[in-house]
Amino acid sequence: MNSQSISAFKAQARAHKMALGEAGLPITHSQALEHVARVHGYRDWNTASAMLSRPARLALSLGQRVTGRYLKQPFTGTVIALEATADPTATRVTVAFDAPVDVVTFESFSALRHRANATIGPDRRSRARTSDGEPHMILDA
Repeated sequence: MNSQSISAFKAQARAHKMALGEAGLPITHSQALEHVARVHGYRDWNTASAMLSRPARLALSLGQRVTGRYLKQPFTGTVIALEATADPTATRVTVAFDAPVDVVTFESFSALRHRANATIGPDRRSRARTSDGEPHMILDA
């Protein structure tokens, strides 16, 4: 949540209301909030408040190099796809691994993955978990 920005907007509204009041043009606090929202490019205060309250999404970009763990195996790779999700705090990520990752821990069998998809939250961990509770994918900071 971006509460500092909401606080800053409210402070601007108070200052705007006070300045206009001193100039003999009194307005309500609601009118001041609406004005500040429009000055910052929002349709109205409700829209500004909702947008500023949204949790930040994970900051990734296409082509970005990443490291981390996939199904407990270390990897390096490249972000090749990003997709917004209905959950404003999560991002669907596809990573192409530099070297295939063996996702099976059984010694006499292997299953190599060249890429993987995961829905990653702002903590840089996937929402999906293995049977022992570990996130499927963890991206390093």
